[in-house]
Amino acid sequence: MRTLLNMLFIVLAACAGCSSATHLPAGPSNVLIVVNSAVPESVQLGKYYASKRSIEPRFICRVTCTDKEVIPDADFDKDIRKPIKAFINDRKLADTIDYIVLARGIPIKTVGHWSVDSVLTCLDNEDIVDCHPNPYYESTEPFSHSKFGIYLVTRLDGMTFEDAKALVDRSLAAKPQGTILIDVDPAFDGAPAYKIVNDGMREAGRLLKERGINVLLNETKEFVVREDLMGYFSWGSHDGEYTDDKFKNLKFLPGSIAETAVSTSAWTLTAKRELQGKRSYVVDLIANGATGVKGYVYEPYVLAIASASILFDRYTSGRNLAESFYAASRFVHWRDLVIGDPLCAPYARSKNDK
Repeated sequence: MRTLLNMLFIVLAACAGCSSATHLPAGPSNVLIVVNSAVPESVQLGKYYASKRSIEPRFICRVTCTDKEVIPDADFDKDIRKPIKAFINDRKLADTIDYIVLARGIPIKTVGHWSVDSVLTCLDNEDIVDCHPNPYYESTEPFSHSKFGIYLVTRLDGMTFEDAKALVDRSLAAKPQGTILIDVDPAFDGAPAYKIVNDGMREAGRLLKERGINVLLNETKEFVVREDLMGYFSWGSHDGEYTDDKFKNLKFLPGSIAETAVSTSAWTLTAKRELQGKRSYVVDLIANGATGVKGYVYEPYVLAIASASILFDRYTSGRNLAESFYAASRFVHWRDLVIGDPLCAPYARSKNDK
């Protein structure tokens, strides 16, 4: 009898172990995914991200809007802003959601010269109708919508569906590694309005070096190309030594983030380049392996460019991708957009990506 009881105990224990091993931990409950029902790939991408992050289906909001990159302001309000706000309010998620993730297929800008993403940060406040100071700017603490009154909005996007999907996989594979390349162009030191960008880069280099992070601060005229990048900041196509070939030969590691001081770096997220002249686009960095980038859909002016010192300080201190880019950005309801999984945090001190 005792032998039978012992065998039964062993079987039950084994079953319990199997149950525990196959039980999936609950995912984050502070992320809202927005997909465009009119674009099957958008829906597919939203579901893929939700499955990889174990986000419950109830946090996927479906809107129906144009699949074009530019949307009239009235249509943006009717087809995107109001449906998202109603979704959050109807499900009583206003005190829950901190991050909004837009899946590829959502327009990137309005006819009225706003970034769709940046306007959505101010979803709760319809009185904000122009460029507005970012309440999270320079913050060192974890973000919450309840404290700061905005949402941190990012998107999963790229020139192709595969590029957008890869952002999710890279985020989950992220770890501290590689080199952070900060490429100053000394030609801009002669203009005070632009020198602040160079100064921010130099300060970032100093901070990272003190922290023991592998950083390459280039202060020569050379446009440096590396293939082991965990971080990148440069003047992009404004650099005097820039070429398209050099830019497209930058290679990135999982978890890497990048910013370029280029006013039209997110004019389009497609391969169709209508702007004339020498231009660099952030989606080329995504195609080459970057996990997160910041870009601009219209001229943002130099103060809107992310502060290099804040961006890399926060990211390497353990803040996530969204917190790092937004802490480094002065404005909301403006012309910025951030591409990447907001929860990506390779330098976090714990396994919790929030």
